[in-house]
Amino acid sequence: MKIRIIAMSILLIGIAAGLYDSAEFFAFQDQWWARRFRLGLDLQGGAHLVYQADTSAFGFNETSDAMEGLRDVIERRINAFGVSEPLVQTQSVGQDQRLIVELAGVFDIEEAIRTIGATPFLEFRELNEEARATLRQENKEQSVDFTSFVPTKLTGRYLKNSAIEFDPNTGKPSIALRFDDDGSKIFEEITEFNVGLPLAIFLDGFPISSPVVQQKISGGQAQITGSFTLQEAKGLVQNLNTGALPVPITLVSQQSVAASLGNEALARSLMAAMYGTVAVMIFMALWYRLSGIVAVVALGVYGALTLLLFKLIPVTLSSAGIAGFILSVGMAVDANILIFERMKEERRLGKSLDIAMIEGFRRAWTSIRDSNISSLITAAILYWFGTSLVRGFALTLSLGIFVSMFTAITATRYFLRVLPHRTESRLTRFLFGTGVRMD
Repeated sequence: MKIRIIAMSILLIGIAAGLYDSAEFFAFQDQWWARRFRLGLDLQGGAHLVYQADTSAFGFNETSDAMEGLRDVIERRINAFGVSEPLVQTQSVGQDQRLIVELAGVFDIEEAIRTIGATPFLEFRELNEEARATLRQENKEQSVDFTSFVPTKLTGRYLKNSAIEFDPNTGKPSIALRFDDDGSKIFEEITEFNVGLPLAIFLDGFPISSPVVQQKISGGQAQITGSFTLQEAKGLVQNLNTGALPVPITLVSQQSVAASLGNEALARSLMAAMYGTVAVMIFMALWYRLSGIVAVVALGVYGALTLLLFKLIPVTLSSAGIAGFILSVGMAVDANILIFERMKEERRLGKSLDIAMIEGFRRAWTSIRDSNISSLITAAILYWFGTSLVRGFALTLSLGIFVSMFTAITATRYFLRVLPHRTESRLTRFLFGTGVRMD
């Protein structure tokens, strides 16, 4: 236990030294790290946007679902930027509902605003009670003021897809809408309630058409007709399929995060990782001698495999994510310490080095397994309930734990087994011993 505490202390001291040291030493001119790994907003810089959502048309219980739908639509819309892992989250400020969007690596804020704002807000509206009663009393068609229409539950949130259709007689384009299962049920209820009355279709707050409902419509299909050109119809269909907004939004704040701040944070994080890792490697080699050198080699395998996973998944690295990776380095060393200490106990019982290795791995496995499972449970809770930065920390820590278990049990075992150790000699006892004494 004392050795494990010493090793973790050395790692923390190394990290502190790296954070204290000047970051200029590790500020690569060609930005090697940034070009090969995906970096978050805090390291790469980018755009920070805050939108105000108008949820006045929704009830208290429906607001949460509407905001979740808005978040999902914006996330799909942001894919056009090629952003690796955008932060899109909702926030309640008193009675106001806000949407926060962070785009790492996107520095053209105006283009980001135009692209996000280009997503149309589609909604269906029905007549209010006064206009409904007037039309039914007069029992004839008459022009209806669009201000007499009130919103329904059916919005672009329930839209499954849209497509262009052409009138066989006039050749004019129209837009066919198809809703999902929930939207189909809502559309069926709305048309049943408005038989003989107009049902207006609004896009971004402007009326597009107001066809009269002849009968209840099942199947979740509707049609938008109007004076569209073919180009306008294509653009509208593309935006609708990308994601029609279930809630109207208004931009209230915009901010550009400078990349220079991210470069400094990245440089300090990498310096901390380097100092901490080197300090632990030196300690392992000095205290555990040949076994410690084997652990250092296994630690190199661990680092290579972990970075490979970061690249393949891919993982967006933030400052918190790098912290999770650094912490997992200490846990990887901790597993090796448990193995070596168990081996030392077996040697004290008079067992041969070969048997001590086998028993050391066997006895250490339960401790390694239990400690790592408890860490994985904690990481899973952080990932499930945390925000984007906390999730980045939990993800890199979890990946590091899995890889460290593999390298400690597999790589370290293999390297130790291939070393010549079957001949009991003073040199062998020294190389596989511990401490600084020359016995």
